[in-house]
Order: sequence, then structure tokens, then C-alpha cells
Amino acid sequence: MWYGLSSIAARFLNYLLTPYLTSKLLSDEYGQMSTLYAAIPFLNVIFTYGMETAYFRFVQKDKNRTDIYSTAMLSMIGSTIFLTTSLFIFQGSFTNLLKLQAHPEFITYSVIIIALDTLTTLPFAKLRQDCRPRKFAVVRILNISLTIALTYFFISVLPRVMAHNPDSFLQYIYSKDYGVGYIIIANLIASFVTLILLGKEFLAFKFRFNTVLWKRMLVYALPLILAGFAGMINETFDRIMLLWWGPAATVQDAEVQVGIYSACYKLSLLITLFIQAFRMGAEPFFFKESEGENPQRTYARVMKFFVITITVMFLLVALYLDVWKHFIRRPSMWIGLKVVPILLLANMFLGIYYNLAIWYKLTHKTIAGAYITLIGAIITLIINYFFIPHYSYMACAWATFACYGSMMVVSYIWGQREYRIPYAWKKLSAYIIIVVLLFFLHRALIQTFTNRIFNLSLATFLLLLYVWFVANIERKDFQHLPVIGRFFKS
Repeated sequence: MWYGLSSIAARFLNYLLTPYLTSKLLSDEYGQMSTLYAAIPFLNVIFTYGMETAYFRFVQKDKNRTDIYSTAMLSMIGSTIFLTTSLFIFQGSFTNLLKLQAHPEFITYSVIIIALDTLTTLPFAKLRQDCRPRKFAVVRILNISLTIALTYFFISVLPRVMAHNPDSFLQYIYSKDYGVGYIIIANLIASFVTLILLGKEFLAFKFRFNTVLWKRMLVYALPLILAGFAGMINETFDRIMLLWWGPAATVQDAEVQVGIYSACYKLSLLITLFIQAFRMGAEPFFFKESEGENPQRTYARVMKFFVITITVMFLLVALYLDVWKHFIRRPSMWIGLKVVPILLLANMFLGIYYNLAIWYKLTHKTIAGAYITLIGAIITLIINYFFIPHYSYMACAWATFACYGSMMVVSYIWGQREYRIPYAWKKLSAYIIIVVLLFFLHRALIQTFTNRIFNLSLATFLLLLYVWFVANIERKDFQHLPVIGRFFKS
């Protein structure tokens, strides 16, 4: 609970910045920030190179835990120094790649953030290994809370202070219209404070480097880079491709397109958070159930309730878009709302894929997960390369849809051959189709009758109608829900 809820809370608090930032930043500035924060995860994959996963894997089996932590920590300290120095040397190339020539210091700040976050990766892992969830949760929440507080101070408080007292000592850190820069600086300070708070865990290593152990850990960890890169392409790379290949005439126009797409992407929040919460509980639950008499039947029922839940969530967002759009405080960005239903469906597919993934985890064929993710990444790259120049961020949305949809289908077909689970796929497909049809029905009727009260009343009626329909179809299963009780207990 501590690990899962702290991760979800941190992500939720981060999402709460969206209304504030879309009101304070111009569309191109928001796009500039989104592009930079889309690039950072790729560098995180390189900087950590799967060492966290390797640490968890080896510390469970090897008796000499001190050597494992010390070797992994010394490895990451050395690689972080090397990679950080390399990025500083080639900073100009990265600046040009992300079209940040006006603010090359953004790259400098970001590299330092990545380095600091890398150095806290194993200390966080050590907290989990040592069963210290409270400190883990407190530090995670404090990190994002400090980021939010500093962002608000730099963007809202500091300008007011300088307007009333221009001779204040704060003049040395104040720069007008430096919004994106201040956001990055806030993140940098929070990352530095996090490293200090984890100082005890960070310094727990000893200057003992076991070369044989290190090579074994690298052999295990390095293949994870491929899967990590493919995953990042599917999750964030479309923003960078939109900046590169979009039909905009100028860099500023391209950044506006990225800003609109990134802001509207945030409206898939409800489904995204649920999927993350589900993943926290699903894996230990599924492994525990695998020891039972008929685990396949349990997996099928969990999938059914999962799909029912996310289809209701789809309607909660899609039917009430006219309400949710106010989450984005800059009305000029509302032009991109048409991507939201597509992205909601894409994230539904991703959630189903995570549910299906149990087959290769139970059969010890985890390489299949890397292959499936790689297939999704290739589809993302191909669709975006050919269609972004013509359709801008709509191509990104459909690429995400095709990527996660294909991963879901491939995993289902492959999984049924290796580890058959009796999913009620016809019924579940029907539920997804029904909610999509209800969405289109709602769109058609509100275009004919433009009254806001009618819009909301119709949305509520269609939502309740779907819930009533599913409740009647699944009446017998809803009367016997021990599987759900076991899931939450797990």
C-alpha cells in the first residue's frame, strides 16, 4: 500500500500541475517543456541501464548483499560521472536535436536532474529491499510536493514580490518570462533535496567492487535497455517526433502543436491512474493465484471486471469532455480535444495488455514482453514518420492507438498458444464497442441540440444506461465477488 499509493499520489500531484501550467505558460512554452520532459526518460534508461532490476534480482539469491549493493552503486556512480560529462561535451548536439537553441541551459539543468535521479535509484531500491516503505513514500511525496511548491513560488510569488520590491535580494534569481526554466530549476532543487534525504542509503555502499558479480549483473541488466527504449518510444517519443516532423512552419508553431497535444493527453488521467494502481496489485495477486487449483478462471474474471471498470471510466471522461476540458486552463488548447477519445481507447488497450502479460511471466518467457513492446515501438515510429507531416498530433494519437492495440492483440494470440486462459473476449469486445457507440451517439445528439444542460443530462443518462446494462448482464458474477476481495487483500 505504501509503495503503490505513494507512486500514484506522486503522479496525481504532478497531474494537478497541468491546470496551473496551462494557465501560466503560453502554448509554445508548454510544448517546449513537454518536449524536454519527453526526452528525459530516454536518458534515464541509459543512465540506469537496468541496474535497479538487476539489484532486486541478485539480492534475492546471493547471500552477500553488501557486495551486491556496493558493486551496483559504484557502477552507477562511475557511469553517471562518465555519461554526465559526455552529455556536457555534446550539449550543443542535444540542444539542436530538441530545438532549444534559445535556452541551451535547459539541457544543462536537465542533465544534472537525470544524474541526481540516477544516484537515488538504488537508494530507493534499498529502502524497498529493507522493508522501509514509510520513508520511501515520504521521500517520494516530498519530492513532488517540493517541485510543486517551488514552481508556484518561481512563477507566481516571485514576480509579485519583484513588482512591489524591485530592489529585493531576490532580484538575483529573478528573470522575467523564464517560466519553463523555473520549472526545470524547481525539479532540479527537488532532486537534490531527495538525494540528501537518501544520504544514509546512498552512502551505505563500501569501496568493494566485485568484478565477477558486476559482469553477471550487466549480462542480466543490459537487455532491459532495449525494452526500456521501446517502452519510452511508445509512451513519450511522439512529442519529439511531432516537434521534428510536424507541418508547422516555424519552431514556435511546432512547439505550440506539442503543447496542445501534451495538455490534451493529460485528460486520459483517470484511466492511466487506475491502470497504474491495477499494476501495483495485479502481479503479486496473479503469482499468488497461480498456486491455486484453477488460476486461469480467476485471471479471466479479473480481466472481465477490469474491462468493465475501464469502459465505465472511458464514458466518464469521453461523455463529459466539455467539463474535463476546463482542466486545461488555456482555451486555445481545446482545439486538440478530439485526440482524447482516441487516447482513452489506446490506454484501455494498454491496460488490457498489462492484464494479458501474465502468460509470459508465469511461463518464464519474459523476452516475449520485450518483443511485443518492440513491435509496438516500430508501429509508433512508422505511423508517426509517414503521417505527422500531414496530420500533426492526430497522427500521434492514432499511432498510440495502433501501437497499444497491436500489443494487446499480439499478446492475446501468442498467450493463448502458450498458456490458455478462458477470456470472454467476445463479450469484452462487445462492451468496448458499445461504449464507443454510446460516445458517437452522444456526439451526434449534442451537435444537433447544443444546450449545455441537455449535453450533461444525456451524458449522465447514457452512462447510467450502460452501468445498468452491464449490471444486468453480469448479475450472477456481481453476486459472487470473492476474487475481487482476494485481489485487494493481495
